Amino acid sequence: MATAADDDGARHPSPLSDRHLRRTQRLGSARHLFPLRRDHRRAPARADREVPLVRPTLVAPTLEEIRRAHEIINREIGLPTPLIHSPGLSEHLNAHVSIKLEAATPTSAFKVRGGIYLASQLDIDARERGLVTASTGNHGQSIAYGAAVAGTSATIFMPTDANPDKITAIERFGGRVELVGERVDECFIAAAEYAHERGALYVEPVNQPTLIAGVATAALEVLETQQPDTELVIVPLGGGTGASGWVLVRDGLGHPAEVWAAQSSQAPAVHDAWRSGKMEPRPNRTLAEGIATGVVFELPLGILRASLNDFILAGDGQILAGLRRLWDLQHIMSEPAGAVGVAAAEQERERLSGKRVVIVVSGANATRAQLAKWLGD
Repeated sequence: MATAADDDGARHPSPLSDRHLRRTQRLGSARHLFPLRRDHRRAPARADREVPLVRPTLVAPTLEEIRRAHEIINREIGLPTPLIHSPGLSEHLNAHVSIKLEAATPTSAFKVRGGIYLASQLDIDARERGLVTASTGNHGQSIAYGAAVAGTSATIFMPTDANPDKITAIERFGGRVELVGERVDECFIAAAEYAHERGALYVEPVNQPTLIAGVATAALEVLETQQPDTELVIVPLGGGTGASGWVLVRDGLGHPAEVWAAQSSQAPAVHDAWRSGKMEPRPNRTLAEGIATGVVFELPLGILRASLNDFILAGDGQILAGLRRLWDLQHIMSEPAGAVGVAAAEQERERLSGKRVVIVVSGANATRAQLAKWLGD
Protein backbone atom coordinates (compact mmCIF):
# COMPACT_ATOMS: atom_id res chain seq x y z
CA MET A 1 0.00 0.00 0.00
CA ALA A 2 1.34 3.42 -0.84
CA THR A 3 1.64 5.90 1.99
CA ALA A 4 2.32 9.58 2.43
CA ALA A 5 4.02 11.43 5.27
CA ASP A 6 3.57 14.80 6.93
CA ASP A 7 6.30 17.11 8.15
CA ASP A 8 6.75 15.33 11.49
CA GLY A 9 7.57 12.07 9.69
CA ALA A 10 4.37 10.20 10.45
CA ARG A 11 3.24 7.87 7.66
CA HIS A 12 -0.29 8.19 6.33
CA PRO A 13 -2.25 6.54 3.54
CA SER A 14 -1.49 8.04 0.16
CA PRO A 15 -4.09 10.18 -1.62
CA LEU A 16 -4.80 7.24 -3.93
CA SER A 17 -8.57 6.96 -3.73
CA ASP A 18 -10.54 3.80 -2.99
CA ARG A 19 -12.22 4.32 -6.35
CA HIS A 20 -8.84 4.33 -8.06
CA LEU A 21 -7.71 1.21 -6.22
CA ARG A 22 -10.92 -0.61 -7.14
CA ARG A 23 -10.32 -0.01 -10.81
CA THR A 24 -6.69 -1.13 -10.59
CA GLN A 25 -5.72 -3.41 -13.41
CA ARG A 26 -2.98 -5.96 -13.75
CA LEU A 27 0.32 -4.49 -14.87
CA GLY A 28 0.89 -4.04 -18.59
CA SER A 29 1.23 -6.98 -20.90
CA ALA A 30 4.56 -5.96 -22.41
CA ARG A 31 7.31 -8.37 -21.44
CA HIS A 32 10.49 -6.89 -20.08
CA LEU A 33 13.53 -8.45 -18.45
CA PHE A 34 15.39 -5.91 -16.37
CA PRO A 35 19.17 -6.07 -16.75
CA LEU A 36 20.80 -6.83 -13.42
CA ARG A 37 23.36 -4.25 -12.43
CA ARG A 38 25.53 -3.50 -9.45
CA ASP A 39 25.16 0.28 -9.37
CA HIS A 40 22.18 2.22 -8.11
CA ARG A 41 20.91 5.66 -9.01
CA ARG A 42 18.65 8.27 -7.55
CA ALA A 43 15.34 8.06 -9.37
CA PRO A 44 12.88 10.94 -9.34
CA ALA A 45 9.84 10.48 -7.11
CA ARG A 46 6.54 11.31 -8.80
CA ALA A 47 4.20 11.30 -5.83
CA ASP A 48 1.86 13.84 -7.43
CA ARG A 49 0.46 11.27 -9.87
CA GLU A 50 -2.00 8.46 -9.27
CA VAL A 51 -0.38 5.10 -9.90
CA PRO A 52 -2.10 1.79 -10.67
CA LEU A 53 -1.18 -0.70 -7.95
CA VAL A 54 -1.39 -4.46 -8.24
CA ARG A 55 -3.68 -5.64 -5.44
CA PRO A 56 -3.62 -9.41 -4.81
CA THR A 57 -6.76 -11.26 -3.76
CA LEU A 58 -6.93 -10.81 0.00
CA VAL A 59 -7.50 -14.42 1.02
CA ALA A 60 -5.44 -15.92 3.85
CA PRO A 61 -3.29 -18.93 2.91
CA THR A 62 -4.35 -22.37 4.09
CA LEU A 63 -2.31 -24.76 6.21
CA GLU A 64 -1.93 -26.95 3.12
CA GLU A 65 -0.34 -24.08 1.21
CA ILE A 66 1.95 -23.27 4.14
CA ARG A 67 3.14 -26.90 4.17
CA ARG A 68 3.79 -26.70 0.43
CA ALA A 69 5.70 -23.46 0.94
CA HIS A 70 7.87 -25.11 3.59
CA GLU A 71 8.88 -27.88 1.19
CA ILE A 72 9.90 -25.35 -1.44
CA ILE A 73 11.80 -23.07 0.93
CA ASN A 74 13.53 -26.02 2.59
CA ARG A 75 14.97 -27.10 -0.75
CA GLU A 76 16.59 -23.69 -1.17
CA ILE A 77 17.94 -22.72 2.26
CA GLY A 78 17.75 -25.82 4.46
CA LEU A 79 15.15 -25.49 7.19
CA PRO A 80 14.37 -25.31 10.04
CA THR A 81 16.04 -22.27 11.54
CA PRO A 82 17.32 -22.91 15.08
CA LEU A 83 15.16 -22.95 18.18
CA ILE A 84 17.58 -22.24 21.02
CA HIS A 85 16.76 -22.73 24.69
CA SER A 86 18.14 -19.78 26.67
CA PRO A 87 19.01 -20.59 30.30
CA GLY A 88 19.83 -16.92 30.91
CA LEU A 89 16.54 -15.55 29.64
CA SER A 90 14.68 -18.40 31.32
CA GLU A 91 16.14 -17.43 34.70
CA HIS A 92 15.59 -13.73 34.02
CA LEU A 93 11.92 -14.21 33.08
CA ASN A 94 11.14 -17.15 35.41
CA ALA A 95 9.96 -19.21 32.43
CA HIS A 96 11.26 -21.82 29.99
CA VAL A 97 12.36 -19.46 27.22
CA SER A 98 13.55 -20.46 23.76
CA ILE A 99 14.60 -18.19 20.89
CA LYS A 100 13.37 -18.88 17.36
CA LEU A 101 16.38 -17.48 15.52
CA GLU A 102 14.94 -16.22 12.24
CA ALA A 103 18.10 -14.17 11.75
CA ALA A 104 19.79 -17.47 10.80
CA THR A 105 18.88 -17.19 7.11
CA PRO A 106 20.79 -16.02 4.02
CA THR A 107 19.32 -12.51 4.42
CA SER A 108 19.55 -12.45 8.24
CA ALA A 109 15.78 -11.95 8.47
CA PHE A 110 12.60 -14.03 8.46
CA LYS A 111 11.20 -12.41 5.32
CA VAL A 112 13.39 -14.42 2.97
CA ARG A 113 10.95 -17.30 3.43
CA GLY A 114 8.23 -15.24 1.78
CA GLY A 115 10.48 -14.00 -1.00
CA ILE A 116 11.56 -17.51 -1.97
CA TYR A 117 8.03 -18.89 -1.97
CA LEU A 118 6.54 -15.97 -3.88
CA ALA A 119 9.19 -16.15 -6.59
CA SER A 120 8.75 -19.92 -6.88
CA GLN A 121 5.11 -19.41 -7.85
CA LEU A 122 5.86 -17.16 -10.84
CA ASP A 123 5.06 -18.53 -14.28
CA ILE A 124 7.39 -18.05 -17.26
CA ASP A 125 5.71 -14.83 -18.34
CA ALA A 126 6.02 -13.32 -14.87
CA ARG A 127 9.68 -14.31 -14.62
CA GLU A 128 10.37 -12.57 -17.90
CA ARG A 129 8.74 -9.40 -16.60
CA GLY A 130 10.65 -9.30 -13.31
CA LEU A 131 9.67 -8.11 -9.84
CA VAL A 132 9.51 -4.60 -8.41
CA THR A 133 8.88 -3.59 -4.81
CA ALA A 134 9.67 -0.94 -2.20
CA SER A 135 11.35 -1.47 1.14
CA THR A 136 13.52 -0.05 3.87
CA GLY A 137 15.63 -3.19 3.54
CA ASN A 138 14.55 -6.61 4.84
CA HIS A 139 11.60 -7.10 2.49
CA GLY A 140 13.75 -5.87 -0.39
CA GLN A 141 16.43 -8.41 0.42
CA SER A 142 13.86 -11.20 0.50
CA ILE A 143 12.50 -10.32 -2.94
CA ALA A 144 15.99 -9.94 -4.41
CA TYR A 145 17.04 -13.32 -3.00
CA GLY A 146 13.87 -15.05 -4.14
CA ALA A 147 14.19 -13.53 -7.60
CA ALA A 148 17.75 -14.81 -7.92
CA VAL A 149 16.68 -18.33 -6.94
CA ALA A 150 13.83 -18.23 -9.48
CA GLY A 151 16.00 -16.82 -12.27
CA THR A 152 14.23 -13.49 -12.58
CA SER A 153 15.12 -9.88 -11.84
CA ALA A 154 14.26 -7.64 -8.91
CA THR A 155 14.24 -3.86 -8.68
CA ILE A 156 13.95 -2.48 -5.16
CA PHE A 157 13.01 1.12 -4.42
CA MET A 158 14.48 2.44 -1.16
CA PRO A 159 14.71 5.83 0.59
CA THR A 160 17.86 7.83 -0.05
CA ASP A 161 18.92 7.40 3.60
CA ALA A 162 18.47 3.62 3.53
CA ASN A 163 20.78 1.43 5.60
CA PRO A 164 23.91 1.04 3.42
CA ASP A 165 24.45 -2.54 4.55
CA LYS A 166 20.96 -3.44 3.33
CA ILE A 167 21.62 -1.78 -0.03
CA THR A 168 24.83 -3.78 -0.39
CA ALA A 169 23.05 -7.00 0.53
CA ILE A 170 20.31 -6.46 -2.05
CA GLU A 171 22.92 -5.85 -4.74
CA ARG A 172 24.87 -8.90 -3.60
CA PHE A 173 21.77 -10.99 -4.28
CA GLY A 174 21.57 -9.54 -7.79
CA GLY A 175 18.90 -6.93 -7.10
CA ARG A 176 18.85 -3.47 -8.60
CA VAL A 177 18.41 -0.59 -6.14
CA GLU A 178 16.68 2.69 -6.94
CA LEU A 179 16.94 5.46 -4.31
CA VAL A 180 13.86 7.67 -4.09
CA GLY A 181 13.03 10.45 -1.66
CA GLU A 182 13.39 10.58 2.09
CA ARG A 183 10.54 8.27 3.10
CA VAL A 184 9.42 4.82 2.07
CA ASP A 185 5.97 6.15 1.09
CA GLU A 186 7.58 7.84 -1.91
CA CYS A 187 9.21 4.53 -2.77
CA PHE A 188 5.88 2.68 -2.85
CA ILE A 189 4.44 5.15 -5.35
CA ALA A 190 7.57 5.29 -7.52
CA ALA A 191 7.96 1.50 -7.52
CA ALA A 192 4.35 0.91 -8.58
CA GLU A 193 4.65 3.47 -11.37
CA TYR A 194 7.95 1.98 -12.54
CA ALA A 195 6.45 -1.51 -12.64
CA HIS A 196 3.39 -0.30 -14.53
CA GLU A 197 5.44 1.51 -17.17
CA ARG A 198 7.68 -1.51 -17.81
CA GLY A 199 5.18 -4.34 -17.50
CA ALA A 200 6.85 -5.77 -14.40
CA LEU A 201 5.07 -7.24 -11.38
CA TYR A 202 4.73 -4.98 -8.36
CA VAL A 203 4.94 -6.96 -5.11
CA GLU A 204 2.83 -5.62 -2.26
CA PRO A 205 5.01 -5.95 0.86
CA VAL A 206 2.21 -6.86 3.30
CA ASN A 207 -1.18 -7.46 1.62
CA GLN A 208 0.23 -10.50 -0.14
CA PRO A 209 -1.03 -13.99 0.81
CA THR A 210 1.93 -15.72 -0.83
CA LEU A 211 4.39 -13.82 1.37
CA ILE A 212 2.36 -14.70 4.46
CA ALA A 213 2.36 -18.38 3.47
CA GLY A 214 6.14 -18.29 3.19
CA VAL A 215 6.88 -16.61 6.51
CA ALA A 216 4.28 -18.79 8.28
CA THR A 217 6.55 -21.79 7.78
CA ALA A 218 8.57 -20.77 10.87
CA ALA A 219 5.51 -21.37 13.02
CA LEU A 220 5.00 -24.79 11.45
CA GLU A 221 8.54 -25.77 12.47
CA VAL A 222 8.10 -24.78 16.12
CA LEU A 223 4.54 -25.87 16.85
CA GLU A 224 4.65 -29.16 14.96
CA THR A 225 8.23 -30.38 15.39
CA GLN A 226 10.71 -28.33 17.40
CA GLN A 227 8.63 -27.65 20.53
CA PRO A 228 5.04 -28.91 20.25
CA ASP A 229 4.38 -28.18 23.94
CA THR A 230 4.93 -24.43 23.48
CA GLU A 231 2.44 -22.43 25.52
CA LEU A 232 3.18 -18.88 24.36
CA VAL A 233 4.83 -17.29 21.32
CA ILE A 234 5.84 -13.60 21.13
CA VAL A 235 6.31 -12.29 17.58
CA PRO A 236 7.70 -8.91 16.41
CA LEU A 237 5.22 -7.00 14.26
CA GLY A 238 5.60 -4.23 11.70
CA GLY A 239 3.03 -4.70 8.94
CA GLY A 240 1.83 -8.02 10.31
CA THR A 241 2.87 -10.82 7.93
CA GLY A 242 4.92 -12.69 10.54
CA ALA A 243 2.36 -12.60 13.34
CA SER A 244 -0.41 -13.47 10.87
CA GLY A 245 1.51 -16.55 9.84
CA TRP A 246 1.83 -17.70 13.44
CA VAL A 247 -1.88 -17.44 14.21
CA LEU A 248 -2.83 -19.12 10.92
CA VAL A 249 -0.61 -22.12 11.67
CA ARG A 250 -1.66 -22.26 15.32
CA ASP A 251 -5.34 -22.27 14.32
CA GLY A 252 -4.80 -24.68 11.44
CA LEU A 253 -3.12 -27.20 13.73
CA GLY A 254 -5.64 -26.67 16.51
CA HIS A 255 -2.69 -25.91 18.80
CA PRO A 256 -3.44 -24.42 22.25
CA ALA A 257 -0.51 -21.97 22.35
CA GLU A 258 -1.19 -18.27 22.75
CA VAL A 259 0.31 -15.90 20.17
CA TRP A 260 1.20 -12.33 21.14
CA ALA A 261 2.43 -9.61 18.82
CA ALA A 262 4.96 -6.98 19.91
CA GLN A 263 5.32 -3.56 18.30
CA SER A 264 7.04 -0.26 19.06
CA SER A 265 4.89 2.26 20.92
CA GLN A 266 6.48 4.85 18.64
CA ALA A 267 4.89 3.19 15.58
CA PRO A 268 1.64 1.68 16.95
CA ALA A 269 -0.58 1.69 13.84
CA VAL A 270 -1.41 -2.01 13.73
CA HIS A 271 -1.71 -2.29 17.51
CA ASP A 272 -4.21 0.56 17.63
CA ALA A 273 -6.20 -0.83 14.69
CA TRP A 274 -6.26 -4.28 16.30
CA ARG A 275 -7.79 -2.82 19.44
CA SER A 276 -10.19 -0.33 17.81
CA GLY A 277 -11.03 -1.99 14.51
CA LYS A 278 -10.30 1.31 12.76
CA MET A 279 -7.65 1.47 10.04
CA GLU A 280 -6.22 4.89 10.81
CA PRO A 281 -2.70 6.26 10.25
CA ARG A 282 -0.53 6.66 13.32
CA PRO A 283 2.81 8.35 14.04
CA ASN A 284 5.89 6.42 12.96
CA ARG A 285 8.95 7.58 14.85
CA THR A 286 10.60 4.34 15.92
CA LEU A 287 14.29 3.62 15.43
CA ALA A 288 13.39 -0.03 14.81
CA GLU A 289 13.29 0.27 11.02
CA GLY A 290 12.30 -3.35 10.51
CA ILE A 291 8.93 -2.76 12.21
CA ALA A 292 8.48 0.90 11.28
CA THR A 293 5.07 1.51 9.76
CA GLY A 294 2.45 4.18 10.20
CA VAL A 295 -0.32 2.49 8.22
CA VAL A 296 -2.45 -0.64 8.49
CA PHE A 297 -2.97 -3.42 5.95
CA GLU A 298 -6.29 -5.18 5.44
CA LEU A 299 -5.26 -8.83 5.16
CA PRO A 300 -3.04 -9.20 8.24
CA LEU A 301 -5.31 -6.99 10.34
CA GLY A 302 -8.28 -9.25 9.60
CA ILE A 303 -6.28 -12.36 10.52
CA LEU A 304 -4.94 -10.80 13.71
CA ARG A 305 -8.26 -9.41 14.92
CA ALA A 306 -9.80 -12.85 14.51
CA SER A 307 -7.16 -14.87 16.35
CA LEU A 308 -4.31 -12.94 18.02
CA ASN A 309 -4.39 -13.38 21.80
CA ASP A 310 -2.66 -10.15 22.84
CA PHE A 311 -0.70 -7.22 21.47
CA ILE A 312 2.08 -5.60 23.49
CA LEU A 313 3.66 -2.19 22.91
CA ALA A 314 7.24 -1.46 23.98
CA GLY A 315 9.03 1.88 23.83
CA ASP A 316 12.23 2.23 21.83
CA GLY A 317 14.23 2.45 25.05
CA GLN A 318 12.75 -0.86 26.18
CA ILE A 319 13.50 -2.38 22.77
CA LEU A 320 17.17 -1.39 23.00
CA ALA A 321 17.28 -2.81 26.52
CA GLY A 322 15.88 -6.05 25.09
CA LEU A 323 18.56 -6.03 22.39
CA ARG A 324 21.25 -5.69 25.06
CA ARG A 325 19.60 -8.43 27.13
CA LEU A 326 19.75 -10.82 24.17
CA TRP A 327 23.46 -10.17 23.87
CA ASP A 328 24.26 -10.26 27.58
CA LEU A 329 22.30 -13.42 28.38
CA GLN A 330 22.56 -15.42 25.14
CA HIS A 331 25.16 -13.66 22.94
CA ILE A 332 22.59 -13.31 20.16
CA MET A 333 22.95 -10.26 17.96
CA SER A 334 19.73 -8.64 16.76
CA GLU A 335 18.47 -5.49 15.15
CA PRO A 336 15.96 -3.53 17.27
CA ALA A 337 12.99 -4.96 15.36
CA GLY A 338 14.18 -8.46 16.21
CA ALA A 339 14.46 -7.67 19.91
CA VAL A 340 11.00 -6.19 20.47
CA GLY A 341 9.72 -9.59 21.59
CA VAL A 342 12.26 -9.65 24.42
CA ALA A 343 11.16 -6.15 25.43
CA ALA A 344 7.53 -7.30 25.49
CA ALA A 345 8.43 -10.38 27.54
CA GLU A 346 10.23 -8.26 30.13
CA GLN A 347 7.25 -5.95 30.34
CA GLU A 348 4.84 -8.88 30.87
CA ARG A 349 7.16 -10.95 33.05
CA GLU A 350 4.48 -11.98 35.57
CA ARG A 351 2.25 -13.43 32.84
CA LEU A 352 5.13 -15.55 31.50
CA SER A 353 5.97 -17.15 34.84
CA GLY A 354 6.31 -20.93 34.60
CA LYS A 355 5.34 -21.13 30.92
CA ARG A 356 7.13 -22.63 27.93
CA VAL A 357 7.73 -19.51 25.85
CA VAL A 358 9.12 -18.95 22.36
CA ILE A 359 10.40 -15.47 21.50
CA VAL A 360 10.94 -14.86 17.79
CA VAL A 361 14.09 -12.91 16.88
CA SER A 362 13.08 -11.83 13.41
CA GLY A 363 16.26 -10.26 12.06
CA ALA A 364 19.79 -9.01 12.65
CA ASN A 365 20.36 -6.46 9.90
CA ALA A 366 22.20 -3.66 11.64
CA THR A 367 25.44 -1.88 10.82
CA ARG A 368 28.56 -2.19 12.96
CA ALA A 369 28.23 1.46 13.97
CA GLN A 370 24.61 0.95 15.03
CA LEU A 371 25.44 -2.10 17.11
CA ALA A 372 28.36 -0.33 18.78
CA LYS A 373 26.03 2.51 19.74
CA TRP A 374 23.16 0.32 20.93
CA LEU A 375 25.26 -2.23 22.82
CA GLY A 376 27.50 0.36 24.45
CA ASP A 377 27.03 1.42 28.04
